[in-house]
Amino acid sequence: MVTTQVAPPAYSGLASEKTSTNASATGAVSTGTSNREISSDFETFLRMLTVQMQNQDPLNPVDSSDYAVQLATFSSVEQQVLTNDLLRALGDQMGGGALSQLAGWVGMEALARAPVAFDGSPIHLRPEHASDADAAKLVVRDSAGSVVSRETLPLGEDSVIWAGVDATGATYPSGTYSFEVESYQSGKVIESTAALAFSTVQEARISGEKILLRLSDGSEIESTLVTGMRAPD
Repeated sequence: MVTTQVAPPAYSGLASEKTSTNASATGAVSTGTSNREISSDFETFLRMLTVQMQNQDPLNPVDSSDYAVQLATFSSVEQQVLTNDLLRALGDQMGGGALSQLAGWVGMEALARAPVAFDGSPIHLRPEHASDADAAKLVVRDSAGSVVSRETLPLGEDSVIWAGVDATGATYPSGTYSFEVESYQSGKVIESTAALAFSTVQEARISGEKILLRLSDGSEIESTLVTGMRAPD
């Protein structure tokens, strides 16, 4: 059975239906430790250079250019160590930010054209029909693809609730259901499209450059296919 209500803004009713911080702190500690190590190594290097100068053969002294090469080499190594530490800290921060973003998806209800797991609780839909349709119906299919319900949709309503009960008032079995909107004109079907439905995000993960979301029915979709989000009821 489909019921409709006036939907408050921002999908709030559908009714007429410190990871990043921790990463920064870790990077700061790591960089500070490396700086102290570099400072200690530089002092050791200067002492060794001084001893080398004091004990050189006076009849065959080391050319001053050799000292310059040693200083330049140490300076280059020092700079490379600092650069590596900076890149590592930035990588930690970016990784923490990505994890925070994933955590923000989990537990939310995503609006997408995808099946929804039904457990007896009403399912909120945002059906869309053809602009030139004079009638529309919501077609509900079970996981086997069989039609279990075909109900008239009021034109002009942007949100409806599928109560999950048949004409006798009996609740449909728990399972996965998909929703389609059939648009009619003069009694003929002119368009059939998957309906937008809210489904709980159970898992979010990164795959290459994409974020994949596992929905309540177990299917996975790309986050780019989500057209709306709301907090669970």
